[in-house]
Amino acid sequence: MGKPLSEAPVTRLTAMDMLSGAMAERMAREAEELGPLIRWPLQFGPAGSEIIYLIGAEANKLVFNTKRDAFSHDKGWTPFIGDLMGRGLLNQDNPEWARSRKMWNPAFTNAYMETYLPLIQRIVAQHTDTWAGQEQVDIFQEMRQITFHVAATALAGIDQPEAVEHLQKLFYDLLPRAGMFFGDEAAYEEYERAALAARDQLDSMLLRLIAERRATPESQARDVLGMIVHAQDDQGQTLTDEEVLGHLYILLVAGHETTTTLAAWTLYLLATQPEQRRKVEDELQTLLAGSSGPLSVEAARNLHALDLFIREAGRLHSPVQSVPRGMVEEVEFAGYTLPAGAMVRVALAACHRMPRYFANPNEFDPDRFAPPREEDRKTPYSLVTFGGGPRLCIGVNFANIEVKAIAADVLRKYELTPVESEPPLDMGFITVIMPGGMPMRVRHR
Repeated sequence: MGKPLSEAPVTRLTAMDMLSGAMAERMAREAEELGPLIRWPLQFGPAGSEIIYLIGAEANKLVFNTKRDAFSHDKGWTPFIGDLMGRGLLNQDNPEWARSRKMWNPAFTNAYMETYLPLIQRIVAQHTDTWAGQEQVDIFQEMRQITFHVAATALAGIDQPEAVEHLQKLFYDLLPRAGMFFGDEAAYEEYERAALAARDQLDSMLLRLIAERRATPESQARDVLGMIVHAQDDQGQTLTDEEVLGHLYILLVAGHETTTTLAAWTLYLLATQPEQRRKVEDELQTLLAGSSGPLSVEAARNLHALDLFIREAGRLHSPVQSVPRGMVEEVEFAGYTLPAGAMVRVALAACHRMPRYFANPNEFDPDRFAPPREEDRKTPYSLVTFGGGPRLCIGVNFANIEVKAIAADVLRKYELTPVESEPPLDMGFITVIMPGGMPMRVRHR
């Protein structure tokens, strides 16, 4: 029998540490000093409430694999994304999740990259071509526009710029804005009114698309929505309109928010790490033989130096800082008993900064993943940018090839230089925000 959580070490971090941009690094140090389980008493919320942080590869393996059914996605994620977002792959538990995932899997296989890559490259080029007449751009905001456009088109066939912009605004009205509800009842009521109005418009728009896809034969499906409305489970049942709607909400948000951060930091690091950038550029030159034409799927898969570069960007600047789970049964870990009802955060970004797994973890070093070092392989579940285990992010292959397409397009067109001498500040509790953006000067090659 493990010790009660009341005896577990308490973190020295405060809520303000989320705003420092160094929370992952600080939490990694605390995990080394205090152990892989740390309590964080909350300064807001009901008296006595706290969050339990689990930090490190063993914690990741426990939550993502060996005891995954004890850690509820629904009880973890739904309080954050709210009832307005519905239920999708992110916040479903078994057996509901297993049924949904099996039905969605065909749309995200490697084979479908042949279909998605031309679409991705067209949208990327459409956006980056507009940079030519600008002295500087906010790379973070540009990546948000590109990745949302890609998600809207690939998932739901929404491609016209005005329609994409309108859809994106409605989604951002729906999502709570970080830090706005700390004791501000008026701000919450204002958000709730806007969110409900946005939800009504989104429901109407997306339900119309669902009806159109149901009326179109599956053989003529031109997007993921056209495939999923016809997908059947083991009993021959299709998803209801409400189920499809919930999945669309989750995938449209999850399908671009994390990729935005990964793509933005990849471009920033390509601009500020000249030695590593030259390796990527040499690889592009060799594979494409100087061609300005689009990437093929085969060429994209052979961009090994770029793959290592992106992997290291995701480790050092994790798009997801931590993932929430709610305990639905008792589990022992690190000598303590995690009781049912406890709220847990798996600190992905902090694990990525721990020196026991990664040499000089605060340095950018893509070669750490190449043979013979292969630091991520030496300790399973140490690199968890896209989660791990059976519930590894369904869009991991899509995100990887999308970021490769963005990097290849930009490297062939532009030279980017940061406007500020200091790296941009990113912060977050669950996902990352950049309050100052990522302004960069643009020079056409």
